[in-house]
Amino acid sequence: MAEPEQTTSMDQQSRRAADSALAGALAAIGAGAYVVDEKGCVIAVNARAEHLLARPAEDLVGRDAHDLLHRDATGQPIPTSRCSMRQAFHAGRTAQAEGERFARGDGTLLPVSWVITPYDIGGREAATLVVFHRDRQAQEAGPRQEPAAGPLTELERLALLAQTTTQLTSTLDTNEALRRLVALLVPRLADWVVIDLITERDEVWRTDVVHADGETLVRHDELQGPMPPVPEESPMPLSRALRGVASALAGAKTYQRAPDCGITAEQRRLFEATGIHSAAIVPIRSTREVLGALTLGRADTVGDFTTADLPLIEDIARRAAVALDNARLYQRQRKVAETMQNHLLPQLPHVPGLEMLARYLPAPDASQVGGDWYDVFRLSDDATALTVGDVVGHDLEAAAGMAQIRNVLRAYAWYQQEPPSRIVERLDEAITHITDVPMATMIFARLEQADNGHWKLSWTNAGHPPPLLVSRDGLTRYLSDGHGILLGTEAHNSRTDATAVLPPGSTLLLYTDGLIEAAGHSLDEGLSRLRQHAAALAHRSLTSFTDQLLRRVRPADNDDDVALLALRTPRETHAR
Repeated sequence: MAEPEQTTSMDQQSRRAADSALAGALAAIGAGAYVVDEKGCVIAVNARAEHLLARPAEDLVGRDAHDLLHRDATGQPIPTSRCSMRQAFHAGRTAQAEGERFARGDGTLLPVSWVITPYDIGGREAATLVVFHRDRQAQEAGPRQEPAAGPLTELERLALLAQTTTQLTSTLDTNEALRRLVALLVPRLADWVVIDLITERDEVWRTDVVHADGETLVRHDELQGPMPPVPEESPMPLSRALRGVASALAGAKTYQRAPDCGITAEQRRLFEATGIHSAAIVPIRSTREVLGALTLGRADTVGDFTTADLPLIEDIARRAAVALDNARLYQRQRKVAETMQNHLLPQLPHVPGLEMLARYLPAPDASQVGGDWYDVFRLSDDATALTVGDVVGHDLEAAAGMAQIRNVLRAYAWYQQEPPSRIVERLDEAITHITDVPMATMIFARLEQADNGHWKLSWTNAGHPPPLLVSRDGLTRYLSDGHGILLGTEAHNSRTDATAVLPPGSTLLLYTDGLIEAAGHSLDEGLSRLRQHAAALAHRSLTSFTDQLLRRVRPADNDDDVALLALRTPRETHAR
């Protein structure tokens, strides 16, 4: 459950993180740089650009870059139809030019060389990066545009590094980071890219072998997979890179002689299969450890890598290492949190005659642990207690608060032979004094079998979405009675109980708001969607009913936890 007064959504948090990464990427560029949106308006600019253009950022951001900056030799605006940068911008391609002019804030003209390239800003709208510097060799004959091919210019190198920083730091998924890295490198720098990673168990895994066939990237699964261990003393380039010793160049003859270890044998097989005649091999090394090695290979491209190419590739590998290290730390945190959540959520007891099933799905962008919970336990008078609740937040603090509420509730329910409303009143009186929970919603119910064999449910609702009752014929009814304010408000209003008899073969569904809430849609729409799909699935087994319901109803853009408890009564009643 989101904070009632919390105005920062997950989308806003992601946007701020992307903006921070964008600012950091531009600041790291040693030339003037700015980014424009899909309309050509400036959305970010670095300090170097402010200085060169004699314009503060506030005079640039939000303005159409072409209208503001682009001028001909006489200082007149250039029509968009004759602007080489604008043409590349609309085509969404990389281009560069020399001898052009930008208008400075002081009225003078700045001769510039520039490179323009599509730019990923973290999953938001399309963007374009412009990197430029003062062109001291500008000729009055006009601009000379070069295709973006062959060895990279200094501007292209800076643009590539900026792209690498932004794209790799905007994801915490290892596979996605590797996919983006490959797309950045081929065919721009090489025909082949090979990534070897050292796992947390000190095993080497060849995760990517990708070839650029024109503009198409082709994965070669047959060359990927587990690798031999890293040798301690082999002088061969890949072995040294995997030990974090040094970067190196390799040629067609490097791996032709008899291999000195398993890693060398695999690298020889790679060179033979791909036809690589020149390769640059660099470590992927974080501040803490060596994570693997990056091999760039040329098989179709004429010309060999030289030592002058290594600094750029090493810079890219360092940025990749930061991204991979962060992703591993994040995945480790998610694993710990998931284990904690699984231990916090209980096993369902066996209640003769009843089927019960529970599901918990964590928020996809959170720490895999949160404040949603369910619980089922037997009471001292042999009735069964059911509860589903939601503590504000989805983090470790929310999970700890959830555990506190659940344990206090269990104690009250076991020792106090009282209606659900009174149990929850006692919990509400205690919540602000003996727990760290700021606010929560919940349903607490008591289920018992009557003498005629029917199952009777009594419950109270503290600000939670209503339970849904589905007959075996597909009739649905929300149990909206017994509703009261949420826990933790210190209002201490009297709560009410409601009762219902569950028909034979019916399904009772208790759930948290993550199942029905979706951005841009009302709560009524979510409740209607849940009712419709629950009715359609009424004839399914309880397992199929629950899993299909989650798949169909949970919003695709859900950023909240979901806890769900489903219970089904027997089709035939048996009097006691």
